[in-house]
Amino acid sequence: VCFTLGGSDCSISFVSHVLGKICVHGRQKEMLSVLVPRLAELTRSDCIWQRMCWRLLECVPQRWMEAVLLGFVQTAPGADVLSRLLGNLVVKNKKAQFVLTQKVLLLQYSHKTAVLQNLLGYLSLDPLRRPLLVKVLQELLETWGSSSAVRHSPPEQQQYISKAILICLSHLKESEIESCRQELLTSMMEGVKCHLDSNLPRIRHLGMVVAESISLKINTDGPVLKFQYEEDDEARELKSLLVQTTPCCAVPSLPDEEENEKAAVLPLVSDGDKKSPRAAPVLPAEESDTDLDSDDDLVPYDMSEDKELRTKAPLYLRDCIEVLTGCENVDKWEATVKALESLIRKNPAATREVSVELAKVLLHLEEKTCVEGFVELRQRAQVALLTTDPIPVAQYLTSQFYSLNYSLRQRVDILDVLVLAAQELSHPKFHGKTKHSVAPKPGIQLLPGSDSSKDWRRIVDERIKSKTRRIATGQAQVELPSGPNEFNSVAGHFFFPLIQHFDRPLTTFDLLGEDHFVLGRLVHTLAVLMYLAVNTVAVTAMGKALLEFVWTLRFHTDCYVRQGLLSCISSMLLSVPAERLLEDMTEELLETQSWLGDVVEKDPDGDCRRLALQSLLLMENLKKKLQSVPS
Repeated sequence: VCFTLGGSDCSISFVSHVLGKICVHGRQKEMLSVLVPRLAELTRSDCIWQRMCWRLLECVPQRWMEAVLLGFVQTAPGADVLSRLLGNLVVKNKKAQFVLTQKVLLLQYSHKTAVLQNLLGYLSLDPLRRPLLVKVLQELLETWGSSSAVRHSPPEQQQYISKAILICLSHLKESEIESCRQELLTSMMEGVKCHLDSNLPRIRHLGMVVAESISLKINTDGPVLKFQYEEDDEARELKSLLVQTTPCCAVPSLPDEEENEKAAVLPLVSDGDKKSPRAAPVLPAEESDTDLDSDDDLVPYDMSEDKELRTKAPLYLRDCIEVLTGCENVDKWEATVKALESLIRKNPAATREVSVELAKVLLHLEEKTCVEGFVELRQRAQVALLTTDPIPVAQYLTSQFYSLNYSLRQRVDILDVLVLAAQELSHPKFHGKTKHSVAPKPGIQLLPGSDSSKDWRRIVDERIKSKTRRIATGQAQVELPSGPNEFNSVAGHFFFPLIQHFDRPLTTFDLLGEDHFVLGRLVHTLAVLMYLAVNTVAVTAMGKALLEFVWTLRFHTDCYVRQGLLSCISSMLLSVPAERLLEDMTEELLETQSWLGDVVEKDPDGDCRRLALQSLLLMENLKKKLQSVPS
């Protein structure tokens, strides 16, 4: 490739080879931070320099093309500059097309948002490249709507693909949307289903935001999808990508790039717009007085000293059962729900007489009126009932977990109640109150519909901290209240019934099938029960059963379930005495150690890798501890 310069022919092929060699050896930043701004200035108004720049990149050898292109995309200050520098290279060169439309978008996910905006903006700035933009959008939506990709790819990659989809949508013209409207609609419906089926709240959140944005683009005149979710910074950033920024306003990559991106897409608000959009017209005094109704002259009754009539709650538990099951008086029903927990705790003898019957009523109890905190009130009453009469109530609840005709919400409620009751029973009592009511301790607070796996995992982290030896001087620690562990005698009634029938599908309940969310909650519940059973009689048998349970499900495709399984391993290592682990479970531990190593190296989920590494460290500490003990 030759150009005439000063009457002599010259070739830039050698320069292309030098550029490729420098970039492939990791010196992209040093080289292109100087070269790209200079080329951008020279190609602004000189078409000869544009052709030279195009030839410079076309002559880069194929084996070095990826490193050079990535450097240009990352360093270019905007899509318009990138378009001047690359030209239609993505159309002419198959290697460049693969890198820019496949590898950067579908196989990598570490690039910043500015890189996506540069790349997709570059594809949209020329009629010859716009078909590639539509093709890229279809491939991104196909990946976004793949259930396998949602299950096996990390949340960071899902967020990256979501950003790319929204940036593509911001560049599409109405005619292009019309030509592929049905395909977009189909991909949206498949994708939102896969995301809503996920057990991870972040993945569900991403699915809702992207589906709303696609619906807004393809249904400009008709109804659009609308989900109920808490709009956080991530959702606001994603929605801002639908607003197309002016190419010349893009800025180079800076340390505060994220803040600049968000500020660039925010609409300007004028001083007039800051005021209320609807200003109430001010009427003259005479006109407003004439419009007053004559009835306003009537003197109102004085109700300042009126008192609200409060309905008294029943004083006996049997009366409470009658009110909750058949009373039509809404006020009395509400008063009973609010007073039930204290009534159970004040009358333990009377509670034991009707414990199972009352547990059945509470499990099926539905909200008749809008009672503030109804779900929490019912849950606290169930926990009080279970701690007062543990064995019969635990047997009833665990048997109902695998029964027919229960909703998934009821089954999850059973697990939450078992965990909270086990936590309360395992804490020592102090003057008639539980330990956590006197001194704050790391615990589990389960709210309706919330993902409590992080709190459960925090218990294991606290246990690890307590095992860490620190040598320091300081004030003497206050002695905490102590007492017998009431969970000791009932741990097996909480644990073993839950682990027995997990592999038996029912007509309306299949833990190993589509109900994997409940399976994830079950696994996390077993991990907490295992942790709370430390120093109990049944802890060794519980650990061995739990290890067999984990081994059966270790290759589950859902990352939420795998996180629970790894938490089970940590709980088992912390709770079961080291001597019992080595004597009763030696072979199982060796196999588990090999599996944990594979998880650390190969699992796509970051939390799973972290939990597996934590368990391996616990095993190593256990080994060192046993070696230090004299024989």
